[in-house]
Amino acid sequence: MRLGSFFAVFGCVACLALAGCKVTPPGKAETAVVQWTKHTVTVGGKHDKNPVQSTPDKIEAGKQTFGFYCVVCHGRDGQNTGVPFAGNMSPPIPSLASKEIQRYSDGQLKWIIENGLSPSGMPAAKGILSDEDIWTIVVFLRHLPPAGSLGEPRTYSGDEYAK
Repeated sequence: MRLGSFFAVFGCVACLALAGCKVTPPGKAETAVVQWTKHTVTVGGKHDKNPVQSTPDKIEAGKQTFGFYCVVCHGRDGQNTGVPFAGNMSPPIPSLASKEIQRYSDGQLKWIIENGLSPSGMPAAKGILSDEDIWTIVVFLRHLPPAGSLGEPRTYSGDEYAK
C-alpha cells in the first residue's frame, strides 16, 4: 500500500503542477496591474523625444523597417492581422493600435522596441536596429493603417516562396 499511496500522491502533485502550466488569458485585475506597472515603473524613456519628424517619407521608412523586424508577430498593419498565434500567447500579442499601446510616449515605445518587454515575448532590437530605424518605427506606430488593409504576412499566407 505504501507504494500505491506514493504513486497516488505523486500523480496528484503532477496533475496540479501541469494544471498550473496551462496558458490562460490574464484577468481584468491582472491586466490593470501589469499595465500600470509597465506605464509607470518598468518601461523607461518616458520623457525621450522622437527626433524623427512625422512626414510621409518617414512613415513609409518606419513601415518598411517594421516589415523587416516586427511583421511576423504584429502583422503588416500592427494589429495582428493574419498572425495565427497572436491571441494564444500569454500574454496575448496586443494590437499596436490599442489604447494601451498608444498611451505610451514615443520614448517609451522606442525603449520597448530597443530593450524588449518581459515577461512578454517582445524581443529586444538593441544591436539589430539603429536608433534611426527604431524612431521611424515609432512614427509608423503613430500612423497605423486600418486593420486588415495591408493583408496578412506572406509567412502565414502559404506563399512565402512564391515567385
